[in-house]
Amino acid sequence: MPGNYRTAAARGVHDRFMLIRELTSDDLDACLDLAESRRWGREERKWRFLLEGGEGYGITDPDGTLVATTVLTRYGSRTAAVSMVLVAERRERRGLAGRLVRHAVERAGGATVFLNATAMGRPLYERLGFRVTGAAAMHVGVFGGEAAGSSRAAAPEDLKAIADLDAEVAGADRSAMLERYADFAEELRVVEDGRGGIAGYAGRWRNVANTVVGPVIAADPGTARALIADLAARTPGPVRVEVADDRPELAAWLEARGVAAGMRTSDMVLGAGPLPGDRSRFFAPVMSALG
Repeated sequence: MPGNYRTAAARGVHDRFMLIRELTSDDLDACLDLAESRRWGREERKWRFLLEGGEGYGITDPDGTLVATTVLTRYGSRTAAVSMVLVAERRERRGLAGRLVRHAVERAGGATVFLNATAMGRPLYERLGFRVTGAAAMHVGVFGGEAAGSSRAAAPEDLKAIADLDAEVAGADRSAMLERYADFAEELRVVEDGRGGIAGYAGRWRNVANTVVGPVIAADPGTARALIADLAARTPGPVRVEVADDRPELAAWLEARGVAAGMRTSDMVLGAGPLPGDRSRFFAPVMSALG
């Protein structure tokens, strides 16, 4: 026992001296290797989008192997998302994930920090002061419905109106992310409000095994369904939509069209305050990593 204790203590000291460093797009392959080792899959487009638009942080073993990651994405100075918290299996339970999340929170300054947690990660975030604000299910399947035909393809001149609407709903300036998303997405569509403005917008982007429909921002549930239908009906293969538990009608509508609920996650916010914005018009995130 004494020998085992000294070995564990030595490992703990060693881990504390493993420095956090910034990640760049040059670390993409290492991030994909780590994700694949934890059965997350090699989501290359997603990782590239996050690393290019956010602040990646990682911890590297003495042999040069990346063993822990996270990404911080800022939305102006009001909110910030923490995502991609991963630790290599051989480095589990040594505090590396906590160190990285605390570092990201410090870097976020006074912004309201939020994240989306799996059941495995939730206890760690609760220990760090995050609280659950809601739950969601990943709906995946081949969409069996028809297009609504009430939306149109977004044009470059729509981007300002999209960003303005998004800022009202998200409660933060996400224009930099949306500008990049316009090139990242397979398609971006809008619904007009009849007064020359935009009542909603949504996009779809290709991941490894499916196409994610998100974000979905809309004035009402009917507009949200129309946007999803117009995107999903044009998508070959399975689509994925993240639906919050407080949207049971949307979940049932997707289920009836072959897009079934799967993995569940928890939305979490650091501290006591709520996320800003108008969540009544928020129907699906860009991706779970970004809100």
